[in-house]
Amino acid sequence: MQSPILYEPNPEIERTFCLIRTKQRIEEKRCEARRNPTGIAGGGGDQRRTLRDFVTPEVQRIASSIDHPTLDANNFELKLTLILMVQQSQFEGTPLEDPNLHFSVFLEVCDTLKLNGVSTDAIRLHLFPFSLRDKVTVWLHCLPSGCITTWDELTKAFLVKFFPLSKIVSLRNQITNFMQKDEEMLCEAWERFKDLLCLCPHHGLQCWMII
Repeated sequence: MQSPILYEPNPEIERTFCLIRTKQRIEEKRCEARRNPTGIAGGGGDQRRTLRDFVTPEVQRIASSIDHPTLDANNFELKLTLILMVQQSQFEGTPLEDPNLHFSVFLEVCDTLKLNGVSTDAIRLHLFPFSLRDKVTVWLHCLPSGCITTWDELTKAFLVKFFPLSKIVSLRNQITNFMQKDEEMLCEAWERFKDLLCLCPHHGLQCWMII
């Protein structure tokens, strides 16, 4: 006695499988269209993305390292002439440049601007990035977002980076070991000594020691 046939063999099983898969894809597209009727990417739902989508650069919001203080003046605007004055003496970060001298020149320009409702710190923090260029600008933008909130914090971070301790020690040694050169007049030696003091205003030496 033969066993009853429980199912009927499908001679075109591969073709049947393709038809079923095609119907599933059509149904998936219909579901996706109902979730995002506008057809705009990011419109909600589980969007399918290709490998190209993951590696394609996207425009990201770049946060500034300077957290500018809140201003009471609604009409605050940096004039182009002021920006150009600051840009005339930009700091590049070369070994021959003096960060303290850069600060002095920069503050002289900033002090020409006074606005009601705008603090001195706000003016300086808004203008200072224009006084930098090349790798120094990159350094400022690479600092953590919002890590600088005051002018004192900015000057400290700037001097730590571009006036390192090794440079301070070198200039301090030149000051403490200063000697008058042969055939150098006393007034000339004194001027040269004062130039050394100006190069390192934070030398930490007592007045009696300098004298």
